[in-house]
Amino acid sequence: MNLSQFPRRNYVQDATPIEALPAFSAALGGKVNIFIKRDDLLPGCSGGNKTRKLDFCIADGMEKGADTIITCGAVQSNHARLTLSWAVKEGLDCHLILEERVPGSYKQDGSGNNFLFNLLGVKSTKVVPGGSDMMGEMEKLAEELKKQGKKPYIIPGGASNAIGATGYVACAQEIQQQLFDSGLNIDHMVVPSGSAGTHAGIAVGMYGTNAGIPVSGINVSRKKELQEEIVHKLAVETATRVGMREEIPADQITCFDEYVGPGYSIPTDSMIEAVKLLAQTEAILLDPVYSGKAMAGMVDLVRKDHFAEGSNVLFLHTGGSPALYAYLDTFK
Repeated sequence: MNLSQFPRRNYVQDATPIEALPAFSAALGGKVNIFIKRDDLLPGCSGGNKTRKLDFCIADGMEKGADTIITCGAVQSNHARLTLSWAVKEGLDCHLILEERVPGSYKQDGSGNNFLFNLLGVKSTKVVPGGSDMMGEMEKLAEELKKQGKKPYIIPGGASNAIGATGYVACAQEIQQQLFDSGLNIDHMVVPSGSAGTHAGIAVGMYGTNAGIPVSGINVSRKKELQEEIVHKLAVETATRVGMREEIPADQITCFDEYVGPGYSIPTDSMIEAVKLLAQTEAILLDPVYSGKAMAGMVDLVRKDHFAEGSNVLFLHTGGSPALYAYLDTFK
């Protein structure tokens, strides 16, 4: 897989750390050794996993002559924050379409990512009801901007297409080099599974290089069967793009949906426990929507002896801590 053939903006200059979590592991009984891949420390305004995807997506847009980026997400979207931040760095206009998936959750003067959208100088923000046709909304805005002489480029939610997922194929290669350099053997990897690009890219990277490291996704919104289907479809597209010689089998995609709770972005007791536990044992901040629920899932799997005793388990921290400040009441 020759990823150097694809245009990118080189936002990711250095490997993010893989850190041991001894106090956190001990708090869970010490049965397994938990490690964390710190993609919350990636460059970009307040960091997060979307930087790896945007490295490729924005490069594609700029190669096509774009002067404006349009993207979408939920009202506290980490992806929207990072897309906007990199657009600012590149001197591009950025317009956001935000989906109010939970009625009443959008606050015009809200904290968290919503505050950062305005601080970073977003060109426009349109809020639409949950269940809206987000691609249709972005395409409609693109047509309006074209009439004004702009050259818009649409990045899908989460930058989760084959272009963006390529960033996580590269991350899988990065992880394997780090493991080799440190002499660390990882038995299992756990990732948040939402818009599917991160999960699909990691799965392709691990399978395509014969790493032999199983990858489990913890769902943040959809049911297991639907999420696995979406991740596998994107993994197949991504594998084709990066030149894998064989199709990635469906059995390489595993998701757990028991930790979503009442719905996307709605707090759960297990998420609150996981966020507090990691903060109070390792001083690492998760977010309440993605990494918090994913960590809650991993905590439960450890407690249920899903991983063999003595296993080394790697958790991918996708970032998103600015969203914590929009959930102050949840953690009081």
